[in-house]
Amino acid sequence: MKIRFLRKQEVLSESGSRYGEYLQPVYKKWIRTSQYLTVRDGTKLAVDIFRPVKDGKPVIDPLPVIWNHHRYHRASIYRLPKHTNIFKLLIASAKLLIKNNTNRTQLDNTPWLKTLIKHGYVIAVVDVRGGGASYGTRTGPFSQEEANDAYDITEWFAAQSWCNQNVGMFGDSYMGITQYMAASTAPPHLKAIFPEMAMFDFYEFTYPGGVFRHDFVAQWSCKVKELDSGISAAPVEQDQNATMLVAAIQQHQANRDVFEMFKSLPYRNSRDKETKSMPHIARSPSSYLKQVKKSGVAIYHLAGWYDMWPRDALLWFKNLDNPQKIVIGPWSHGQRLDFDLATEHLRWYDYWLKDIDNGIMESAPIHYYTMKAPKGKEWSSAWQWPLPNQELIKYYFHDGTSGSVNSVNDGLLIAQPPQNINGHDNYTVNYTTTSGKATRWVNGYGGEFNYADMTSNDEKGLTYTTTPLMEDIQVTGHPIIHLWVTSTIKDGDFFAYLEEVDQKGVSRYITEGTLRAAHRSISTTPYDYIGLPYHRSFAEDIVELPNEPVELIFDLHPTSNIFNAGHRLRVTITCVDKDNALTLEFFPSPTISIYRNTNYASYVALPIIPNCSEL
Repeated sequence: MKIRFLRKQEVLSESGSRYGEYLQPVYKKWIRTSQYLTVRDGTKLAVDIFRPVKDGKPVIDPLPVIWNHHRYHRASIYRLPKHTNIFKLLIASAKLLIKNNTNRTQLDNTPWLKTLIKHGYVIAVVDVRGGGASYGTRTGPFSQEEANDAYDITEWFAAQSWCNQNVGMFGDSYMGITQYMAASTAPPHLKAIFPEMAMFDFYEFTYPGGVFRHDFVAQWSCKVKELDSGISAAPVEQDQNATMLVAAIQQHQANRDVFEMFKSLPYRNSRDKETKSMPHIARSPSSYLKQVKKSGVAIYHLAGWYDMWPRDALLWFKNLDNPQKIVIGPWSHGQRLDFDLATEHLRWYDYWLKDIDNGIMESAPIHYYTMKAPKGKEWSSAWQWPLPNQELIKYYFHDGTSGSVNSVNDGLLIAQPPQNINGHDNYTVNYTTTSGKATRWVNGYGGEFNYADMTSNDEKGLTYTTTPLMEDIQVTGHPIIHLWVTSTIKDGDFFAYLEEVDQKGVSRYITEGTLRAAHRSISTTPYDYIGLPYHRSFAEDIVELPNEPVELIFDLHPTSNIFNAGHRLRVTITCVDKDNALTLEFFPSPTISIYRNTNYASYVALPIIPNCSEL
């Protein structure tokens, strides 16, 4: 039975429904303890526990526990003494930490968690096996052992006298994905999760359309290798001399190198020589979709249009019938601008872990932001996805010139099919083309997010641009590109960018998609793929390019953007994104042809929302 509160000042704002003033903090302080807990196979995992304090003592009344399965250290030492010997350094660091409390916890990194503690929640953070101060070795990301750990950890919390047997989880990125993996094991006391910026399909991320996302995998692999083997993890309290931390880090030395593991797995069904498994399937969160669904765990998905995984979040939402909500904002992986994370988490957990009927499940489950919408109308709600009123409008590639860019062809983009019978554009592959070094992908491993004017890249590719728009056009959903191509070689990578060009000629990145031509076969999906083209990319699906034109069909990442009157829509086609993906180089450079005629009409289908001007 849920307790119903009157909502005195609940309003719908830029960051969603906010709590009113009726619910005030109960506690002002908290205490941190740390220890090891042991999971089913005997591995000891390090955990930080933050409990509210009353009258100088930890609150003994049972409270809900919200925890995070952390990949990048639950706590870190940030004042390291100088020693050349790593083990002496570890021991000295631990002693200094214990004496001076010179560590940084997740409450320092995630300040909004303090609000939850003040409102009567226990917060916990656990180092994953093989990471931080936890023992064990890692066989790669998202292992079954790691998921089983999540089950054991959840039930350990539920068994503590200070837990009311209602457990939730929080976290973003890797720590968002671990929440879905935890739900797949169906711990009896896991009631609600709040995954932010989390993956659905492992292969589609590491090899989108068959193209290896080399930079991300290499950079992320290097980062976690340094964390796992380094000396910055904080020991637990019982480890006074850091001997346990040293032993744990020694075990980490055998962790699997992620880059080495995945660089040799080009197909979805590629087998790993070491484990004899198919990691893209066995470790993909999407492979556990049925189990997550069966768990019944309530899920609040949070995503960003410029994150790495907006499609993924929508696939989670589309394929689950768990109690759920989804919010998609104008964010990249590391951004949550103008969004009240404390309030939204509090409302979610209050409802599911404290039986407070605060109305969070009464509104439409989809809440999304439209970029460049009129002030005060940026946020919209919906009951289904794709939006039922979308109209898929085909914008076809035509002969130029648009006069808007000095590209290889400067073609036109028109909402009418071509009338000629021989039209095509030839393009010699330029291996210097790039979407930049501050992309959604770079931001995913902690780099900058700042797409510059795309014109310099456009000039090296094939472009198709509309005339200036007569009125605003809203695109909300999943653009899909259809390219008819030939090439002087048997394969090739194709990158498509959707951009908005202003009156000064500045071209702003909106979204993108990619496909390796040999991966073009479209298969039946194992789940609801929102009507998008699904490339299974098994080894047996690979087909070389023939001598005659073939059609490549692939989706661009979803977006919600208003293209303003006076601006132009542009689609740019290149064959390389050198800073973000790995494309093999050939000499001399191959020539590809994009066809735009009555027999082979290339186009982009845009999900346009009518009556945009009435917003």
